[in-house]
Amino acid sequence: MKIMIDAGHGPDTPGKRSPDGRLREFHFNSAVAEEVKKRLIMDGHSVLFSHQNDLDVPLHERTSLANRLKVDLFVSIHANAFGQTFNTANGLETFTYSRPHAATKELAAAVQRSLVLVTGRKDRGVKQGEFAVLRDTHMPAILVECGFMTHKQELELLKSTAYRKRCATGICFGIACFDASR
Repeated sequence: MKIMIDAGHGPDTPGKRSPDGRLREFHFNSAVAEEVKKRLIMDGHSVLFSHQNDLDVPLHERTSLANRLKVDLFVSIHANAFGQTFNTANGLETFTYSRPHAATKELAAAVQRSLVLVTGRKDRGVKQGEFAVLRDTHMPAILVECGFMTHKQELELLKSTAYRKRCATGICFGIACFDASR
């Protein structure tokens, strides 16, 4: 399969950081994206990035690239936040577009189950959203939220290499389960 991995947001996207400023979301997203790419390539997939490490790539360019290259799957990786201060919101969730195709629902369910299993974090479920990377892509596309930067315990996890690798493992295992079911 040809898979596009998107490290959501860019390195300089305003506001996408923990309340204490110790973690920018892109640092988490890009580290997990690199690990996902490495694992998927070892499994024989072709993997492309929609983002760049030194530049905020506009959303329409990310989706246009995925559509032009006719990738089979689009996976956007994120760290969540609830408000601007630390609070109790925590857990993992996976988003699809508000009117998802059956294949997208299957991919989202497989990745969500796998992420929860591998990380042991709270299951917030598969949800629907009007995100541009989901709405404007022509292939099964999901957006994963791997924990909250606004939850003190999850922030520490998001900063750790071990947790980032567990998230990558969960995403890749979910993709493998989806691929095996086709």
